[in-house]
Amino acid sequence: MMFFEILRQMLRTLWAHKLRSFLTMFGIAWGVGSLLLLVGLGEGFRSGNRRELNSLGEDIMFVFPGRAPAVAGNMSSGRSYNLTDQDYRDILNEAPHVRAAAPVLSRTDLREVSEYANTNGEVSGVPPHYNQIRYLPLAAGRWFNQDDETQKRLVAVVGDEMLKNLFPGRPAVGNAILLDGIRFEVIGVVQRVGHGDNNSTNNRVFMPFSTMREYFPLTKDGQEDAVSFINYRPRIRQEHALAREEVRKVIARNHGFDWHDEDAFEDWDTIKNSETVAKIFDAMDLFLGGVGLVTLTLGAIGIINIMLVAVSERTREIGLRKALGATNRSILLQFFLEGAFLTLMSGAIGMAGAGLLMYMMRGIGDAAPGFDPPKMSLMSATLAIGTLAIAGIVAGIYPARKAAMLQPVDALRQE
Repeated sequence: MMFFEILRQMLRTLWAHKLRSFLTMFGIAWGVGSLLLLVGLGEGFRSGNRRELNSLGEDIMFVFPGRAPAVAGNMSSGRSYNLTDQDYRDILNEAPHVRAAAPVLSRTDLREVSEYANTNGEVSGVPPHYNQIRYLPLAAGRWFNQDDETQKRLVAVVGDEMLKNLFPGRPAVGNAILLDGIRFEVIGVVQRVGHGDNNSTNNRVFMPFSTMREYFPLTKDGQEDAVSFINYRPRIRQEHALAREEVRKVIARNHGFDWHDEDAFEDWDTIKNSETVAKIFDAMDLFLGGVGLVTLTLGAIGIINIMLVAVSERTREIGLRKALGATNRSILLQFFLEGAFLTLMSGAIGMAGAGLLMYMMRGIGDAAPGFDPPKMSLMSATLAIGTLAIAGIVAGIYPARKAAMLQPVDALRQE
């Protein structure tokens, strides 16, 4: 009964000072909401960037034709070199840290025609295991198999955008397309990958590598075995630097230049790129979290200050209650409950407000490629709860102890 009486007195006191209580709670709520929202925005950018990279493939790496200098460090004396089938075979045989690799033949000068429309897009010749390296989920039909490759079958798989261009509103699987006048049967359709309209994979026609080499060879500088680029994956993610080094050594040896020459290579390591971006987002999280935490700390200091003011204003009331028999424990409990109530209630309001704003921003990813809607971060929520707990204890215990230690005679003497 004493506890409920103290609780009733606490609520009555807070209601008597509505504006002060509101402003105090607003400071804490703003701090909590800012912390959660800022970190949530950072996590949205992080997950959106990760999703964009994963649309290429998991742990995917590229190596392209380059320019090797005749004199080390002097690119003006350089000569261009092309990647070849031999480079691909040597990478498979001599790079132990490479788990899988696939050569790609790519051309953009072929005309694609269907019964319903015609368009220009990229045509790529790839081996059957290419979809194990790149992310190419099927929406309909099937992918190439080894028989398609061995028998050089005239079959094709189209991307989502190519489907819309060549077969508007119609199914593609089972129909035919003409590539520079040669008839190919469509056996599959790739689901739309990536975000927005910036992924060329959607506007692409795939065919077996051997078929591409037979009908649309990529002849560069007289090399009939040239390839456009080579995709590969490291054995494990942590070995991507070793895999990249092994691939460079093979290519440099085959084309007669020093593999230490960075300018001689054109490659892209999406793993290294994602790690670099992750470090940027870690720094962003620390900065945004720090800003939110400072705001939250200022709100907690405001509560402590308000509670100290409340003790000063109610000195005579405390003295009178103690003179009438109130114990130090009851005085301590009342002021502690006031501080804890203000802190926890305003913290809950801040969390609810941040959650509501994140829910309202759930569609922002559609308008901003590379960005996912912000989500409540477990780390930031834990940090907010921990800070609130500390603030609630300090805001309640310190002023409450000061009030409880007042002597009745000294308290009643105050004006």
